[in-house]
Amino acid sequence: MSRLNELITWFSTNTGAGSIYNGSAGSRSRVIVAFSGGVDSAVVAYAAYHALRDGALAVTADYNTLARDDLEEAKRVAREIGIRHEVIEYDELSNPAFVTNDGMRCYHCRDELARHLIAVARREGAVLVVDGTNADDLKDYRPGIMAMREHGIRSPLAELGICKDEVRAIAMEAGLSVHSKPSNACLASRLAHGIEVTRDRLRMVEEAERIVKGLFNVRQVRVRLHADNIARIEVGKDERSMLFDTGKLDTLDERLKALGFRYVAIDARGYRSGSLNLIDKR
Repeated sequence: MSRLNELITWFSTNTGAGSIYNGSAGSRSRVIVAFSGGVDSAVVAYAAYHALRDGALAVTADYNTLARDDLEEAKRVAREIGIRHEVIEYDELSNPAFVTNDGMRCYHCRDELARHLIAVARREGAVLVVDGTNADDLKDYRPGIMAMREHGIRSPLAELGICKDEVRAIAMEAGLSVHSKPSNACLASRLAHGIEVTRDRLRMVEEAERIVKGLFNVRQVRVRLHADNIARIEVGKDERSMLFDTGKLDTLDERLKALGFRYVAIDARGYRSGSLNLIDKR
């Protein structure tokens, strides 16, 4: 059995009975998929849709830390899959525990997300709520995963031992356009711990990343915001040479300083997932 068929079968097997969300055979939605539009959640949504058709509902949270481009991408990918899609809105910046931006920021983010997903599940009478956590994610420091588990959110990719490379292979097999899409995360992940999360800082980082992509035509970009408004730019390791244009670097420096950054630095090592966590541990 292929990994894709395993995933589809997982949904058929795990959505047959009622649950804490008061699901029943006549419920409108059997499963709620936490959906960002990235490759992981797209593969999960694809499998849920092909197992349950209209019994699957993808839910994207627009909580003020999601880039506008990512929101539009999530809508597009949902249409591509054919799955029913709902965007829920709430203000993550109204949560003091989140905006403090300590080492548990992701926990507070996912704790709130889980509560909103469960509210949708109860409204729909769903059997379960799932996310796109894969087996590789379990190897990293991810307090957000702990929060989701505490609320009973399940992760079919992780449960089946499907790693990131396999996720991309499944996405390619399914013909999903996001099969090679670079990994992404919410905008708050760009702020070094201890820097308060504000709407202005999030928009500053979002626009800075848009500028980097536009100037250098790179796909994987993180603009990390450090104390004193220092921008540390990471691009994909295989894209670092694309930055070697002094004229464009001068333009980059000028445009990012116009956004409010005091200094603009290029990280020589390139993009690393969770690089701010690595700095905190030094």
